[in-house]
Amino acid sequence: MEQLGWLNDRLAEVKHTGQGQLLSVRGRRQVGKSRLLEEFIGRSGERSVYFTATRQPAEKELDLFREAVAASPTKTATLAAQGSLGSWDAALTLLAGEATKRKPVIVVIDEFPYLSDSDPAMEATLQAAWRRLEHEPLLVVLVGSDLARMEALNTYGRPLYGRLREFVVPPFTVAETADRLGLEAAEALEAQVVIGGMPRLAALWHDGEDLWRFLARELEDATSPLIVLGERSLNAELPADLKTRNVLSAIGAGERIYSAIQQRAGMKQSTLSGSLETLERKRIVDKLVPYSARAASKSTRYLVHDPYLRFWLRFLAPSIELVERGRGDVLLERIRESWTSFRGRAIEPIVRGSIERILPNPNFGAARFVGACWTRDNRVEVDLVGGADAGHADPVEFIGSIKWRENEPFDRADLAALIAGRQNVPGAGDSAILVGVSRSGYSTADLDVELGPTDIVDAWRGVRGA
Repeated sequence: MEQLGWLNDRLAEVKHTGQGQLLSVRGRRQVGKSRLLEEFIGRSGERSVYFTATRQPAEKELDLFREAVAASPTKTATLAAQGSLGSWDAALTLLAGEATKRKPVIVVIDEFPYLSDSDPAMEATLQAAWRRLEHEPLLVVLVGSDLARMEALNTYGRPLYGRLREFVVPPFTVAETADRLGLEAAEALEAQVVIGGMPRLAALWHDGEDLWRFLARELEDATSPLIVLGERSLNAELPADLKTRNVLSAIGAGERIYSAIQQRAGMKQSTLSGSLETLERKRIVDKLVPYSARAASKSTRYLVHDPYLRFWLRFLAPSIELVERGRGDVLLERIRESWTSFRGRAIEPIVRGSIERILPNPNFGAARFVGACWTRDNRVEVDLVGGADAGHADPVEFIGSIKWRENEPFDRADLAALIAGRQNVPGAGDSAILVGVSRSGYSTADLDVELGPTDIVDAWRGVRGA
């Protein structure tokens, strides 16, 4: 596992140099960060303290840390069991005092943003302590699920700037999902749409199961992680923000433009704008504009970032009472009825991410980035637009269409629509490469690039060809 290797390398550096390491590990909720750190500690055999902040007052958090130290295999445990450690500085200093080059001490502080909420001076406290402790064989790991806040820890002007080494724990890629669940490419992509690569959800999948058998079984149990993880994640991210939750529910239900979200959520413009900013800052929702030479800001769309949360908001959250009443079969039928249209849209960001993964590639011209393009009235929507610049595509190197139909190939009518769409994408000339993505093959041979499910999955295995 790449993440475990990275942590082992940092520990090896502490042992080699005798100097401390201050690490930041971030990743979405339920992606397996805590399990990774516990596995790392267990395999290392080193003395360690694992503490998880819980949004308690600052004094209580310090006392809970003392309890974690008291329960740890460190020598400081005896002192911690006897009474207060005084301060965070004093507690870390005591732990550093027993660390040696041969036997370092590992300290993990999970949910670090919660600790900062309780004690706004926590970053400065760590900065002051680390000026001394960085010369001791101590490995301190700050862990958090609030991606934006964890990333901000190492930005210019913040107390810990330049002191942290960062690592991101991602969900399973679609290739990892395919391998772990034993699924063919198309089925793996559709599983990714539902479980979002979350390891805990992937672990629920039985050998030889298809998506519908998986859903039928999990929807029989109101305590299934498939049902409860979405609510738990939102309770952690937005614990008391009902207005922002309403906005997220509107986006999750399929509303993509500002006015439609406002109407469905039933709130004032100023309130809606603040809620959208919160969701964007927390990386729960993506704010999208057309990717072309002249992107129109008034054509902004909003999309739930995480595939699992997108599925949960669309289907599970509104119908949890059905599962609780033992009628998961009714919910399953609702999912089946809307599956084709939902899947068609939900697969698009995964496909774009996969294509971007294989760029640069001469089959796609000079493109390095992939987006989509649409007009404000939605009369024209182009699924794939490729360009060389992250901000806008000028010129457009390629355009493409995604047809994720069960049994119908990408046909001449689809090709004609793509060619017609090319005339409505700013920056796309007649020389723009035409790309097709199809679940069920092709009945036309006039595309420049044809991609199928295997190509999309293999992009995450380092395959560079189209």
